Amino acid sequence: MSTTPTDRLRALLAPLAERAGLDLEEVKVTQAGSRRQVQIDVDADGGVDLDAIAEFSREVGQALDESDLMGNAAYLLEVGSPGVDRPLTEPRHWRRNAGRLVKVQLVEGGEIIVRILSSDEDGALVEVQPVKGRGRAKERRLEFTEVAKARIQVEFNRKEDEQLLADDAEFEETDDAESEEAGADGEAAGTETEQDSAGAHADRDEQ
Repeated sequence: MSTTPTDRLRALLAPLAERAGLDLEEVKVTQAGSRRQVQIDVDADGGVDLDAIAEFSREVGQALDESDLMGNAAYLLEVGSPGVDRPLTEPRHWRRNAGRLVKVQLVEGGEIIVRILSSDEDGALVEVQPVKGRGRAKERRLEFTEVAKARIQVEFNRKEDEQLLADDAEFEETDDAESEEAGADGEAAGTETEQDSAGAHADRDEQ
């Protein structure tokens, strides 16, 4: 059975993530202008901090250097964690987001907004939110087989979401500043690395 480059990347990186106590959530390779961009998202119970991401990024870079998966062309490696409005596609996603508000598209049609109360491997106990704030929220069991799509909703009055959004804005500002420094010094510290054909030269690392 044939496999795609992304499948081969996943096969290479999954054992690294497991050893680091992380779940490999997404691997995506895109063309960014004249170079390729490798985007990797990891997560864990309790979330992942920048130190864990930076360490895993170094291990990924080394593994890619030692393999021939990326060929000889330069690429940009970006390692991070899922965003605040992430989709829920695995039972662990529902477990880790207990208490969060989720927009659910149902297989049978229609859409509901629910708050996750608890979950297991087959479904979740949720609180269905009233339409336009009218009426009371109602508890129901939602089986994952009933779910076509589900995505976390950002709540601006929720401290964790406000902090994540603020961190994202700070990241973008730091990103711009460090890109300028990298142009002068050839190196900075963080989670994005541009690598040459040998995969060994770091021009930019961004927090």
